[in-house]
Parts: sequence; C-alpha cells; structure tokens
Amino acid sequence: MVPFWTWLQETSIIDKIGDTGYLYNTFSVLHYFCVFVMVGTTALVDLRVMGVAAKRVTIVQLADSLFPWMWTAFAIATISGFLEFAPTGASFAPDHIFQTKLVLIVLAVVFAVIVQMGVRKWSQSPTVPAGAKIVAAISLLLWLGAILAALDVAAISGLG
Repeated sequence: MVPFWTWLQETSIIDKIGDTGYLYNTFSVLHYFCVFVMVGTTALVDLRVMGVAAKRVTIVQLADSLFPWMWTAFAIATISGFLEFAPTGASFAPDHIFQTKLVLIVLAVVFAVIVQMGVRKWSQSPTVPAGAKIVAAISLLLWLGAILAALDVAAISGLG
C-alpha cells in the first residue's frame, strides 16, 4: 500500500497542496473545525440519550437538528483530512497509531449510525433503555479515543 501513497503524494495536485503553506493550512483548519462540529454534535446527542444533557428537548428533536450538521461536518472532515494526509501519506499509512485512529473513526461512525437509527424508537419509551445509553456511551468513548489517537500520532510516532 505504501507504493500507492508514495505515488499519490507525488501527483501534481497533492504535491502542490503539500508545498503551498496556505493551501495545506486551509485544509488543516477546515479539517479541525469540522472535527469539532462533528464530534460536538454527536456528543450532544449521545449525552442526551444518556440523560445528561439537553433535557428540555426530546432526543428526536435534538437528533433531527444536529445530525445533518454532524454528517455534513463528517463529509467535509473526511475530504479535508484526506487532503491533509495525502502529501505525507507514505509516512502516515504504515504507522500503527494512525491505523488505530482510522479504526476508531470507523467504529465511531458505526455507533453514530446506530444512535441515529435508534433515537426514534428510544424516544417512544417512557425512559431511555439502558442498552441505548450504553451504545451512546460507547459512541462518545470511540470519538474521544479517535481524537486521542490523532494526538498521539504526532506525539509518539513523531509524524506530523
């Protein structure tokens, strides 16, 4: 897989992004901003499912208002993150912490989908089922783990 990432980082557009400070920095800022929006909106819904936050609105109301923002931010964060990754992809791709981060993100997205699919059913119960609260807690922990792994890539691996 490293040969592919080496080839990609040497393509003209990716090379231009990596060599042009303002382009790379623009994608970095966009990526981090969208990660904050994505994780923040997901965390609010997860915390509402767990009964900790936003108790004045129903779970469905909160989810319906925040999930469009979450998925839009996720799409932009994915694209901008890829464009931030690509100029040095051959170095990052084989790193075990970076790979752990990607696995945590995939699992977090799966749990976000489970939460989104479950909110209508869960809100119809007089109390939110314990299983739903566990799913929301796992979702929240996975997003936090992905953020911590992202921080560890630079701190432990020396990349970035």
